[in-house]
Amino acid sequence: MPSRRSFLLATIAAATTGLSTLPGWAQSPPATVRIGYQRSSTLVAVLKSNGELEKALAPLGVKISWHEFTSGLPLLEAINVGSIDFGADVADTVPIFAQAAGAQLAYVAEEAASPAAQAILVAQQSAIRTLADLKGKRIAVTKGAGSHYLLLAALAKAGLTFKDVTPAYLAPADGRAAFVSNNVDAWVAWDPFYTSARHQTGARILADGSDGLASYKRYYLASAPYAEQHSDVLNLIYSKLAETGRWVKANPKEAATLLAGLWSIEAPIVEEANSHRSYAVGRVTPDGLSEQQKIADAFFTEGLIPTKVKADAVKIWAPRGS
Repeated sequence: MPSRRSFLLATIAAATTGLSTLPGWAQSPPATVRIGYQRSSTLVAVLKSNGELEKALAPLGVKISWHEFTSGLPLLEAINVGSIDFGADVADTVPIFAQAAGAQLAYVAEEAASPAAQAILVAQQSAIRTLADLKGKRIAVTKGAGSHYLLLAALAKAGLTFKDVTPAYLAPADGRAAFVSNNVDAWVAWDPFYTSARHQTGARILADGSDGLASYKRYYLASAPYAEQHSDVLNLIYSKLAETGRWVKANPKEAATLLAGLWSIEAPIVEEANSHRSYAVGRVTPDGLSEQQKIADAFFTEGLIPTKVKADAVKIWAPRGS
């Protein structure tokens, strides 16, 4: 698989296919659907554990192969190069980076906004008390993650730019290690990582996505060719994700106990982290992508993507009956 660097620095072109919706009618299914996910992909973690998605796909003769990724960018890279078929799930910023690199993706579903599910953390005794205090500081952040945009938005609110800080681009586990060892001044992370770190280290929340900083939606995507050819598979995946999201919110303690075992995080911490997420899975609409354009413009202005991106110049898959 190509490196993340090669993905981002490959021939860059803004998506120019124009907005189109992929219908949800059935096509001939493949033998296996390859699903990529992150450790923080809660709904997929539940489905992978309980086997309900395998049961749903069995009548179609479709099996699942599961592939874990450290963060969203390499996951979408894998979709783009054909290593996996479906990605569950990535923060709102990640498809923007993928579009800037010319990836051919299709939005399949979204989780409603969860602004409190990511935050900028500082040590309890840190002298950093306001967003303006971040000037000149070294900050751990995962490149292209939703937390990356939260940092940009927070800096802008304080009248700063990205050039006013020194980023340390790190995956979540490495970011936490750098934070607890005081090798960085702040860490921008998402749940369940930040809630876990806050409880175990006493870290303070300097800011989260509230107060209009960042809505923080999470998206489920497929390769555009897969979405065009296998809507019957995607309809079942979509249905199971929505059902599982409702179950997690209706059964917070049971869900936390299940996930605690999978994540090696204490159940009360998982329950608190889950309370920050909406887990409300729904279809993607053109109007619903409005903040995606705001995110794209912010990254371009800061020189973090090399070309302007038209956020709605994407494929949108539509579930059956919508």
